[in-house]
Amino acid sequence: MGKLVLLHKADSIYDDEPDVVYDFPKAYLKATQTAVGDWIVYYEPVKAGPRGYFAVAKIARVIPKPGVEGRYLALIEPGSFLPFDRSVPRLHKGQAVESALAAPDGSLKQGGLVQRAVRRLPDADFARIVNLGLPQDLERIEATAYDPIPAGMDDQATTFDRPVLERLTRRPYRNVAFRRQVRVAYDYRCTMSGLRLRNGGGRPEVQAAHIRPVESSGSDSVRNGLALSGTLHWMFDRGLVSVADDCETVLVSRNKVPSDVIDRLLHPSGRLLKPADHRHHPHPENLRWHREQVFGQVVEEGPLPWG
Repeated sequence: MGKLVLLHKADSIYDDEPDVVYDFPKAYLKATQTAVGDWIVYYEPVKAGPRGYFAVAKIARVIPKPGVEGRYLALIEPGSFLPFDRSVPRLHKGQAVESALAAPDGSLKQGGLVQRAVRRLPDADFARIVNLGLPQDLERIEATAYDPIPAGMDDQATTFDRPVLERLTRRPYRNVAFRRQVRVAYDYRCTMSGLRLRNGGGRPEVQAAHIRPVESSGSDSVRNGLALSGTLHWMFDRGLVSVADDCETVLVSRNKVPSDVIDRLLHPSGRLLKPADHRHHPHPENLRWHREQVFGQVVEEGPLPWG
């Protein structure tokens, strides 16, 4: 096994879905096969400037691309994809973060290996990039973002030094990373109600909902998330609301939800208010899964949040 950097461009000819599959030509087959069962880092350059390294994932399998000779698909292990809290540029403090791309003075080399879409990545470089993109103390950063000393966290609390791979697989850490990305993408606004609520201390009340749950092979991609108020999150998880196949119109299980409740909760347009960045729009396949597998199902017994 061996770790890799994979170049991803949203507007390329390749059918990439970073949290699901990576499409590549035969020239990179041998290198990609060495990474099966190991982690990769995604890198994306953009015309306005380098977006940089933006996410990690694990490759589960490599298969020929059906119907396309000379192309292959690296299938991403479900639940492994995790976007960085902050994108990492190729240069950090004037030094290339990939050792293979560093000139003798530490600056970035030109041409050659720098242009390759698939590059081998030493463990030390992988750890450095992940530490820059997903800080070890991310949970504490989130917990203290609005309250200097949250309940249960005193001045003596210190960040536990967790190995990189443990951090990438630990669900509480991944939940924090996912929540931060989704709420920022939606500008802390509920996508269904349009409300941007904050408590007395300035803490955003909007939550991050997985469209397709992690336990059902859903990913931690922003495209598998919606920013929702607490009540709408509860309703979404229980199939009382969903999104139509136009990926905009909010569907309501009207035989279970009173009309006056819906009138109070939803934006007058009855449509999702999507992120400004189209790369963060909910993926149609995730919405389809929720619509077919969750919407209209039986609500769990118990008090309703609007009762």
